[in-house]
Amino acid sequence: MNDQELDALQAEANDFKQTYESVCNEIGKVIVGQERVIEAALTAIICGGNVLLEGVPGLGKTELIKAMSEVLDLEFRRIQFTPDLMPADIIGTNMMQSDEHGRYQFEFRPGPIFTQLLLADEINRATPKTQSALLETMQEGTVTTGGTIHRLEQPFFVMATQNPLEQEGTYPLPEAQLDRFLFKIDVPFVSLTELNEIVNRTILRQRVELQKLLDGPRILHLRTILNKVVVAEPIRDFACRLVLATHPETEFSPEGVKKFIRWGASPRAAQALIKAGRLRALSQGRSHLSFDDVRYFADEVLKHRTLLNYDGQAENVEVGDLIDECLTTLPEQAA
Repeated sequence: MNDQELDALQAEANDFKQTYESVCNEIGKVIVGQERVIEAALTAIICGGNVLLEGVPGLGKTELIKAMSEVLDLEFRRIQFTPDLMPADIIGTNMMQSDEHGRYQFEFRPGPIFTQLLLADEINRATPKTQSALLETMQEGTVTTGGTIHRLEQPFFVMATQNPLEQEGTYPLPEAQLDRFLFKIDVPFVSLTELNEIVNRTILRQRVELQKLLDGPRILHLRTILNKVVVAEPIRDFACRLVLATHPETEFSPEGVKKFIRWGASPRAAQALIKAGRLRALSQGRSHLSFDDVRYFADEVLKHRTLLNYDGQAENVEVGDLIDECLTTLPEQAA
């Protein structure tokens, strides 16, 4: 890049930072606390990824995606997953219709997945067959039915939720589907101050009207800026070594990983670290990726892609602690 191109990229980074902060602040008018959750969800949608939220009921997961749909000016739909939900209830089905001449033909009736922001509420309550209806859509942005491929309007974003407390009658998401989520975000319970503010906002005041700050074409333009962020070779190598550090058989894994991990993160994790790191750099007004940018979302990227072995499960080892061990022991420069 010459100096003129670098100056233009830096100007785009400064504009990106202002836009990103404005959107986070606007969503924060409705969602009390949970700054990390807002930041991660907004990062995922701009990166073109999907998010799995895990938290107890009542923490504002539905309100978050509703607020995002208003601020980002995107269409929003919600699917409540239940054991009797069928794939056709999600993607749609072919219906036989007659025309004015009395001739019958099949007509496709789109399901609720044909939207831009989709809330898959309590996704682990549906059967694996129904869960798998989301796989193609999350990865390719398409729906195939009756031999016809339907493309969804971009940007398309899935926010799935699951309750960590009640596991009776649920179907844990398979590793192949978990890997398709850019982030898994643990939603923490609110503090006393935040709980007071929630009650004050929702019960004692009128509803806040949110401004529309972005739209679909603008989000797609932000993705093009994301691809321009400079990634130096040592930083790319660090992201790859960090993913390999979650595999117990590699030379980069620390002692805790070798002892308690059965299988580490997939290559998608390295891609996610770079994508999320690029957005983190732009949100700070920088046009180049740093080592700290790669580390910033490491927990959300790696935790759901790393599986404990029997010993780890028996000793209730936290995968997040093992990810932290990888981050602290892995040197920035390759040996």
